Amino acid sequence: MNPPATGPQHVDIEALSATLDPQDPRGTVARALALFPGETLISFSGAEDVALIDMAAKSGSPYRVFTLDTGRLHPETLEFMELVRKRYQVGIEAAFPQPEAVLVLVREKGLFSFYADGHEECCRIRKVEPLRRMLAGAGAYITGQRQDQSPATRAAIPLVQEDPGFSTDPATPLIKFNPLAQWTSAQVWDYIREYDVPYNALHDRGFQSIGCAPCTRATNPGEHERAGRWSWEEATQKECGLHAMNVPGGGSKSVV
Repeated sequence: MNPPATGPQHVDIEALSATLDPQDPRGTVARALALFPGETLISFSGAEDVALIDMAAKSGSPYRVFTLDTGRLHPETLEFMELVRKRYQVGIEAAFPQPEAVLVLVREKGLFSFYADGHEECCRIRKVEPLRRMLAGAGAYITGQRQDQSPATRAAIPLVQEDPGFSTDPATPLIKFNPLAQWTSAQVWDYIREYDVPYNALHDRGFQSIGCAPCTRATNPGEHERAGRWSWEEATQKECGLHAMNVPGGGSKSVV
C-alpha cells in the first residue's frame, strides 16, 4: 500500500538545484523521495529508469513506479517489466490509453498512420494523455533523461525543473527530477553491470533506445542511440510529447 500523499508544496528550484551534485544521481533520487514522500513517481521504460529504481530501492524511502503501456510495446519490454517488478518487489502502475480514442484513431487512420503524418497524434493518445492522468495529484516525478541522449533535444536537460505541461495546479507546479542528466550512457551501463541491474533483452540485439515496436529499430554501428526512434523523421522532432519542453518553444522553468 502506498503511503498517503502529504499534499503539494512549493519548491525553490534554484535553491534546490544548488544543493544537488550532477555526478551523484543517488543523492538526487534520495532528495526527491524525501521532499515528496509517497508522492514521487519514477517513470519506467528503459535501462536508465531501472538504475533509478535500484537507487530508490536502496534509499529506504517509499517510492512509486509507473509505466505507459501503449498497447504497442515489444514482448521483450513486457517481460522486462515483470522481471523488474519481481526483482524489486514493487508494484508497477500501468497507465493505458483511453480505449475510445484508440478506436477512433485506428478506425479512421489505421494502425500505422504515424509513418505518413508523424508520430505526434498517436503518441498524444497512447502516451501523453495517459501520463497526464498518472501524474494528477503527484508532487514530483523522476525520469531517466540524459543530456547525451539527443544533442538536438536533450542537451540542456537540468537536474530539476518545473513541468507546467503536466501540472494540474498552476499554483503548485509539478517538479521533474532528471538525476542522470549529466551522466553518460557508459556511466549508466557501468552502474547496471556493477549492481547486476535487470535490463531489456532487446539491448543485446542492437536496440539502444526502446519505445513502441513499430517506431523502434536497432541502431547501426556509429549511429546515435536515438537514431532508432522514429527513424523516418527529422532528428530535432524526436520527442513524443512527454518531454515537450525539450523542443525549442516547449517552455519550462529549469536550472542546469
